[in-house]
Amino acid sequence: MTTASASATPTESQKYLSTRGGDYGLSFEEVVLKGLAADGGLFLPHEVPVAEDWQSWKDLSYPELALKIFSLYISTSEIPTEELKGIIDRSYSTFRAEDVVPLVHLKDDNLYLLELFHGPSYSFKDCALQFLGNLFEFLLVRKNQGKEAKDKHHLTVVGATSGDTGSAAIYGLRGKKDVTVTILHPEGRISPIQEVQMTTCTEANVHNLAVKGTFDDCQDIVKALFGDADTNAHVKLGAVNSINFSRILAQIVFYFYAYFSLARKSSTFKVGDKVRFVTPTGNFGNILAGYFAHKMGLPVDKLVVATNENDILHRFWTTGRYEKNPEPTAGSKPDACKETFSPAMDILVSSNFERLLWFLSKEHAIANGKDSLASKKQASEDIVSWYQSLKSKGGFGPIHEDMLTNGRLIFESDRVSNAETSATIKSCYEETKYVLDPHSAVGITVAQRSLARVSAPTHHISLSTAHPAKFSDVVTAALKDEPGFDFEAQVLPDELKALLKKETRVTKVENSWEAVREILKAQDRS
Repeated sequence: MTTASASATPTESQKYLSTRGGDYGLSFEEVVLKGLAADGGLFLPHEVPVAEDWQSWKDLSYPELALKIFSLYISTSEIPTEELKGIIDRSYSTFRAEDVVPLVHLKDDNLYLLELFHGPSYSFKDCALQFLGNLFEFLLVRKNQGKEAKDKHHLTVVGATSGDTGSAAIYGLRGKKDVTVTILHPEGRISPIQEVQMTTCTEANVHNLAVKGTFDDCQDIVKALFGDADTNAHVKLGAVNSINFSRILAQIVFYFYAYFSLARKSSTFKVGDKVRFVTPTGNFGNILAGYFAHKMGLPVDKLVVATNENDILHRFWTTGRYEKNPEPTAGSKPDACKETFSPAMDILVSSNFERLLWFLSKEHAIANGKDSLASKKQASEDIVSWYQSLKSKGGFGPIHEDMLTNGRLIFESDRVSNAETSATIKSCYEETKYVLDPHSAVGITVAQRSLARVSAPTHHISLSTAHPAKFSDVVTAALKDEPGFDFEAQVLPDELKALLKKETRVTKVENSWEAVREILKAQDRS
């Protein structure tokens, strides 16, 4: 393995800070291995790089495009170009589609679907987690070169999943050297296929915990563990959830690739034209990658946030207030998350939204005369204040009207109900014979509304999230009356059929971060 060269000085886009101000000037390696900042904030590059030559990338393969983009955020002093290329090539060689993320012309002249589910776990999260798994192994093996076993750096990756992150993380990390992965999922709140994808994995470095609670409870446990001194004294924690910046970085690629694919497929679209991206959104990581692509120079008309009935993000873009649940239904907890047909989006607090709010605050400070350093300091102070209010009062805002107006220049949002999700799965199949999973159906519903709303013809790319086989109950219910429809024959891949027959391995645990901490410490001793 080649060691990093010290010749290249990292640029501002290759050095990292915490949204809450406690860390500054960190390396990419530190950010990847830490996952979450010590002050509870999320990592961002000092500056988002502008890709002056982005149009010259139009004919690159997916791995070649990834190398161009990643190189803007990772200094060759940390990972030499050839080593980075090797990590990328290994990561995307596992995908079933030759072009990794195929673009499908779905219906009407301007509606396209980006298929992101051709990786090992049949989820869009493979696009990032295959890369992150290989990146973790590369960094850890390099760090441990020449060390005795007792001195080696061992990373314990802990993640919360509402369905797809867990299986994608496991498929990315299973069998990797010097790393253990423990995934928390809400017991009984993910689909059977998603559950067996995780719990049938028998590699010694993989552990699954079923938590008696919601996804938000699982996410809160993970955050508590990262902030707990006792946990960190015994275990070196790492993160695979989209709080890890490498997840955002990897997802930037498919926005550029989708754009160039559209230019190749559509006779009415050329490089330089603007496009709308519609993204089913839960934790805000996927669409945040689109925001990075926009800031790098990709001509984005709008990034349209598609939410289900857990619509904190849609309410924010409507009101400027960020509140968990301002109007709980009778008998529900004020912070209760609704169960919907699109469970990966059943999230009350979208972790990555903190990163966007930091940018909006920073840009507002610059517009009011503050220099770069002072504007970053102001942004961090605002984040700390807002998130203290979120923790103590369940929400904050409205944010300053100028910040909201600035955000609305690039973002729109919409909300889709369970009934509308089912109706879109049904209508799409009737018109095209294409089977949507419920999350992708949320996106297509919003894309169709956006198409009807825009005054001039605008190409829309809606991002899929998962293979429909992972949501058999919802898909079958929506299509049960369609003549000749057979879920097992038409939708369910043989690989997933086989998983349903395998033995599972999972530990049930109470909704307690202290209980999870003791499990992690016991794993570390074993």
